[in-house]
Amino acid sequence: LFSIPAPTRHHREIRTFNIRITPKKICASIMFASRKAIANEMISSSKNAPLQRFVTRSFSSAETFEKVGVVGLGLMGHGICQVAATSYVHSSVVAFEPDQSFLDKGRSRIESSVSKMVSKGKLSKEDADAALNKINFTTDISALQDADFVIEAVIEDLDLKRDLYEKLGSLCQPSTIFASNTSSLSITEMAHMSGRPEQFVGVHFFNPVQIMKLVEVASTEFTSPDVFNKAYEWVNHIGKVPVKCHDTPGFIVNRLLIPYLAQSMRLVDRKDASVHDIDISMQLGAGHPMGPLHLADYVGLDTCYYILKGWTEQYPNEPSFVLPECLIEKVNQGDFGRKSGRGFYYWDGDKRGEPV
Repeated sequence: LFSIPAPTRHHREIRTFNIRITPKKICASIMFASRKAIANEMISSSKNAPLQRFVTRSFSSAETFEKVGVVGLGLMGHGICQVAATSYVHSSVVAFEPDQSFLDKGRSRIESSVSKMVSKGKLSKEDADAALNKINFTTDISALQDADFVIEAVIEDLDLKRDLYEKLGSLCQPSTIFASNTSSLSITEMAHMSGRPEQFVGVHFFNPVQIMKLVEVASTEFTSPDVFNKAYEWVNHIGKVPVKCHDTPGFIVNRLLIPYLAQSMRLVDRKDASVHDIDISMQLGAGHPMGPLHLADYVGLDTCYYILKGWTEQYPNEPSFVLPECLIEKVNQGDFGRKSGRGFYYWDGDKRGEPV
């Protein structure tokens, strides 16, 4: 998973400058152990102790980014910021939110998440403090001007993103690479907004970012191969699993998932089957951990609605993009699923109840 060569019977450990690093303890920031590396941090000497200190490499500028910026500290942005800071491959991480209240909320989320990692023994207090000290929480967009890599994770509002990318395009140094965490909007369109389409990629994380390993790295016809490779390897460096994809609606996962959810709702529209029977069928018949309507509720029916609405308007001739009547009705009523307490099911916080 982390591209670590398997040890032979004659070589049960890798030695770098006499620092003993066993394959079991090498952290995700070491991606290519066969290359020349410098160990900057030590791993805890306790055999059975959890990982206390990440071992980092001295990457060249072609392999990683010294300073990373994250725009937006909402549900996805705060997770991306945290993962970047705790990866120990960056000297600093800029966390930008234009509104102080949103900045404070994002900071609180990160601090709470890191604190839980410490309490569960997944991170030492020393490492937690070091990670948090790497983050520059700010409402000043000029703090991003010398960033090597800027990841945008603001809400899916194209007009908002247009304004942001126009500002970033004129503010940031010419070498800065931009990336969007969008799950449904056109990477190509945003790339042109930035004024530097050859230095623009999609990096779509999944929620919760701290746990989910997959990241879809999307390129456009204008993306420089070198830029794409840097973004792809960056995902490796922070301990995630990248997959390559062209700029297509929904990339890989949502292109398959959202139409699947929509078709389950069409069954409800036609009264072909009940909510319960649709979900239990996909659990027991297809081996899915939860049914499609349960999942739609969990994701958010409003999220599903806006994705499908955008796709049906932009791609009217694509037969797999449909907007089910029951979805429109529920969203108009304010029934968004888990987040509102009612959707296809009743919800009590994260606990699912009976079908509505």
